[in-house]
Amino acid sequence: PPGPLQGRLGSELNGLGEEVAETRQSPERAGRCQKPLPSHAPYLLIGGGTASFAAARSIRARDPGAKVLIVTDEPDLPYMRPPLSKELWFSDDPSVTETLRFKQWNGKERSIYFQPPSFYIDPEHLTGAENGGVAVLVNKKVVHMDVRGNKVKLDDGTEISYEKCLIATGGVPRNLQVIERAGEEVMKRTSLFRKIEDFKSLENVSRKAESITIIGGGFLGSELACALGRKAAESGLEVVQMFPEKGNMGKVLPEYLSNWTTEKVKKGLIGHLPTSFSGEISEGRSTAVGLEPNVDLAKSAGLEVDSDFGGYRVNAELQARSNIWVAGDAACFYDIRLGRRRVEHHDHAVVSGRLAGENMTGASKPYWHQSMFWSDLGPDVGYEAIGIVDSSLPTVGVFAKATAKDTPKAATEKSGTGIRSESETEDTAASPVASAAPAPAVENKDEYGKGVIFYLRDKVVVGIILWNVFNRMPIARKIIKDGEEHADLNEVAKLFNIHED
Repeated sequence: PPGPLQGRLGSELNGLGEEVAETRQSPERAGRCQKPLPSHAPYLLIGGGTASFAAARSIRARDPGAKVLIVTDEPDLPYMRPPLSKELWFSDDPSVTETLRFKQWNGKERSIYFQPPSFYIDPEHLTGAENGGVAVLVNKKVVHMDVRGNKVKLDDGTEISYEKCLIATGGVPRNLQVIERAGEEVMKRTSLFRKIEDFKSLENVSRKAESITIIGGGFLGSELACALGRKAAESGLEVVQMFPEKGNMGKVLPEYLSNWTTEKVKKGLIGHLPTSFSGEISEGRSTAVGLEPNVDLAKSAGLEVDSDFGGYRVNAELQARSNIWVAGDAACFYDIRLGRRRVEHHDHAVVSGRLAGENMTGASKPYWHQSMFWSDLGPDVGYEAIGIVDSSLPTVGVFAKATAKDTPKAATEKSGTGIRSESETEDTAASPVASAAPAPAVENKDEYGKGVIFYLRDKVVVGIILWNVFNRMPIARKIIKDGEEHADLNEVAKLFNIHED
């Protein structure tokens, strides 16, 4: 039988990413035909993404007989989003858009779906399920929420009551006004990138078009630019990346590292224009300029939306009301270490979803885990980050010369694990041991092969990026958790052993 995904996706997701059949998990194959819908769900989860699925598994772990209903407006069963801009693009399988299977950097193959259809029960069987289970309603949208009546209304008029509810509606990709105002001809050539269908559409365009423009220089835009750049090298496709910042990931990386990264990305692209959008420049365009948290239910539910960060405002236990929780991109939560925040990354969706699920079963735990996030610009350049990483903050970077083993591909091959996420262990570094090796002088100051970047607020480290440094996140987590001032960050950097060969 299928076994649990091992490694860096997360042991709290143990079993979350089981291998699934290579056939496309369509609603028809999953048995999601038009049948009577349940009128009541003890646990109702709105949204079918990572946070919702993590909550479902957490609920079932603490309450084995729980009956959980996930409602999603997408046509697919719960799946992970990171491979849509990463590994799926590096597949040599011409039918990858149908199988949605990919090889991880360690060479192991898996599916984008967390679980096969057999993991779920049919929604119409949920009420009478003796041992409970998890059911998924696909292609259904919750359009109204009656908090006092403990019920929701779907877009087809169906009402479903609940005892406890999780809102995990994620976010909606932003578009640019200049594109929206440019007319139908421009709009029909432009796609927003977020879902499986967006990946399929862009992959199809990349096979036929002579030129594609990626608008956005953040994580997603840069990953797509690198992925398409690989196809450009093989097919002659022209790939242009556009963004208003001075360099790739300019809002996150210090300027010198952003410039260095930009040069790396340029090597894989035909064109690279860090300017504002104008003119007819390509046959296809994909926009990746961030998310707007989906708070459509706020008005009918009477829930507060945070004016600074967006998203539903919740307490440290992710509660918006006594029986309503919010997790993932849509949650503006109180971090007991770093204050109020809203985070849009996979690991946070995992951690917050799991915590919400625990608290829905009575755990009453505050959010304390510092979730990490990662980005790979192909198999050779990758970084992992934690805390508040904002290029407007003062930074201190300590770098060393990289070796062949300092790449995402090499790190996963060595560990035998796949998708990177530190949520699997919640390891702590109570007594990290610093390397005894002295910090060597960097011969080429423009070569940032690997290193550690510290982000400071009032002389305290509030964020850390590990640049081509892997399996060291527990140390970074402890530094932020301690919240101490450090006289010499070069000494702190030694804890990560970056100067060892």
